Amino acid sequence: MGVDGAKEFLFDETRDNFRGFLDDVPGNTPFCYWWGPVNTHRAWERGSGKALWGLDPDNLKGRMPDFLPDVHEIREDFNDYLGEVQAVDAGIGIILEELEKAGELDNTLIVISGDHGIPGFPRAKCNLYDIGTQVCLAARWPGKIQPGKVIHEFVNLMSLAPTFLEAAGEQPLDNMSDSILPLMTSDSGVESAANWEYVVLGRERHQGYGRSEGLPYPSRAIRTKDFLYIRNFAPDRWPMGDPCGMEDPNLVNPEEITEILRSTRIFNPGRTACAPYSDIDVGPTKVWLLVNRNAEDVRSKFELAFGKRPAEELYDLRTDPYYMTNVAEDPSYSDTLNNLSATLFEVLEKHNDPR
Repeated sequence: MGVDGAKEFLFDETRDNFRGFLDDVPGNTPFCYWWGPVNTHRAWERGSGKALWGLDPDNLKGRMPDFLPDVHEIREDFNDYLGEVQAVDAGIGIILEELEKAGELDNTLIVISGDHGIPGFPRAKCNLYDIGTQVCLAARWPGKIQPGKVIHEFVNLMSLAPTFLEAAGEQPLDNMSDSILPLMTSDSGVESAANWEYVVLGRERHQGYGRSEGLPYPSRAIRTKDFLYIRNFAPDRWPMGDPCGMEDPNLVNPEEITEILRSTRIFNPGRTACAPYSDIDVGPTKVWLLVNRNAEDVRSKFELAFGKRPAEELYDLRTDPYYMTNVAEDPSYSDTLNNLSATLFEVLEKHNDPR
């Protein structure tokens, strides 16, 4: 198919699907279209970031998050993910073009968001650290949202449903989150019952077979401007799934590890084989870390990625933006930890959280 052919296939599929949808909408009828591209989900083609999108992985040297080894294999993997982001961006452009052709571009509220962070990387997707929870949120609504406006308040994806209802002139349900429409459309500060100074995050499981007997890894977190506090309710369990044989220091052959990861995806009680650390998606970064886990200069980052975690984690993001140093047991942070813990559990109790 070639590079240009691969891109055109992607673009044509997006264009034809959306154009077909618009053609079926009766004239002057309100519509809602949800475009959910899977480009940024695993698996993507190794080296595609450079081959398809002209992104050089070497440009990431010295710019990787501190918890990731700055080696070519991981830079290339990250670079390929950025290429998939480029693909999504191109698809958004096609949808905007089709809206303009239909005369609906300036009459449509457009919201762009992700649902989780980068997959297949440590501390990312299915974790409560920033790289796993902080996603883009961009909106366009001519005449309503001021172009170039930046919102610094903390918002949650749960706020999108009531936001859409309010934008359509409907009343959100009582059990919904707070609409962020006032934040999006106001020219100045907004008075609201919502507290935009923090966001509460949660995790139960990623893969259903990550741990023996299908057990989850329940965690909750609260993120403020300066701190991230995480409460792990089952610190005796493996946060990324059971090791499933990776305790063997002699198992370091990359081909063998890759085959194990791809052939043991399903775990049932009583089976002798399970997928090692299955809550991290299979990819070059995971394979590299497993292959090199015994190396002296890799071990600490491997433990951050796959090791067990304490019941409480606290990170001072002012000095530790990549959440490398847990200060939960530092006496100088005791007041901060207690206040964040109290706020977190107040929210959990208010909403009848099972934890």
